Amino acid sequence: MIKILVIDDEANIVRLVRDYLEQAGYHVLTAANAETGLHILRRETLDLLVLDLGLPDRDGWDLTRLVRSDRQLANIPIIMLTARVDENDRIIGLELGADDYITKPFNPREVVARVRAVLRRTSAGKTTFSRRISNGDLTLDLDEHSLTVRGQHVELTPTEFELLSLFMENPGHTYTREELLEKTLGYSYEGTGRTLDSHIHNLRHKIEQDPAEPAYIQTVHRIGYRFAKSPGDRS
Repeated sequence: MIKILVIDDEANIVRLVRDYLEQAGYHVLTAANAETGLHILRRETLDLLVLDLGLPDRDGWDLTRLVRSDRQLANIPIIMLTARVDENDRIIGLELGADDYITKPFNPREVVARVRAVLRRTSAGKTTFSRRISNGDLTLDLDEHSLTVRGQHVELTPTEFELLSLFMENPGHTYTREELLEKTLGYSYEGTGRTLDSHIHNLRHKIEQDPAEPAYIQTVHRIGYRFAKSPGDRS
């Protein structure tokens, strides 16, 4: 059974999210603060983390940084829950490595839909045999969900991995923003354009020698993005 951890200090929110996720068939663990949540993260094998930003002992951004910097935890998908409605807060969360961002108040059915979408895209690339794709200094292992850049291991969030694998499997193909959102996020909501751009921004900083002049992920003006057939190739 898929195991999900919900970290939130509001008991009514935890109860609501847990009930709906359990009705959807998921096994749900809960924590009311970051330290308890971190203990569970390190003790259990989890498939997804639903994380409130406003925790009493450590904010969710700090916990996200910690999870993404820990090689044993880095691949766990993260959905942030928050009462903060500022678009910049959403962008900060995504830049730190969150896979999705839901503002309070929310419809619990939407949370279930977002959980399903994140789990679907993070499991879609799993295969029964090892496949590797190389382009320039990049080598992406589709089975191990790992990336090396110029011989060094680079951690990717699940969403970043899905984007990069789509790009590297189809070099030279121009994707519209709508296509990328559908293929990697699997749904639409307000602000998705900036959400996608944030993920692209993060990827470029991880794989490009000069993110301001990207050799791999290229912007196609007024359309979307494409991945170069070879580094720097503009054809």
